[in-house]
Amino acid sequence: MKPIEPIKLLAGKERLKFINKLKEQFGIDDIKGTLLKRGKERVFLFEGDRGKKDIDKLSKATFIERVGVYLAKEEEMGIRLSIEGSQILKNKITKNIIELTKEEMQTWMMGHEVLRKNDFTGFAIIKYKEDMLGTGKASEEKITNFIPKSRRLKDKTIEN
Repeated sequence: MKPIEPIKLLAGKERLKFINKLKEQFGIDDIKGTLLKRGKERVFLFEGDRGKKDIDKLSKATFIERVGVYLAKEEEMGIRLSIEGSQILKNKITKNIIELTKEEMQTWMMGHEVLRKNDFTGFAIIKYKEDMLGTGKASEEKITNFIPKSRRLKDKTIEN
């Protein structure tokens, strides 16, 4: 069985590097709270009253599966914000936003790709009206969906 890596605080240069990637991709220039990383890619945001020293000390004493809310995943192509991450940072996101129509939003929420022409390629924040719906991967012809199966809406037009 593969050992689970401990939680690591993102501070100093590592935090700055992560924030700079967010700024380049989505225009996000700062995040309040403590950033933590599990493994090589999963980033969590913690805004509680425990300080960095407390979390670090506790993670060395015992196994901590997670602290805070799952914010993002760092991938080769860039940072992919989670649904909650896009909602938490909603007011800071200024670029790479794709706004969906009602029909496209329904398709998206059922976990399907959205077929449409896009002005850019790469990770994009998906939005319907004022709601942030997470991150998709835009190509010239479609937007790839990352909504987990357990969170998708059911297609009620399909008979069982």
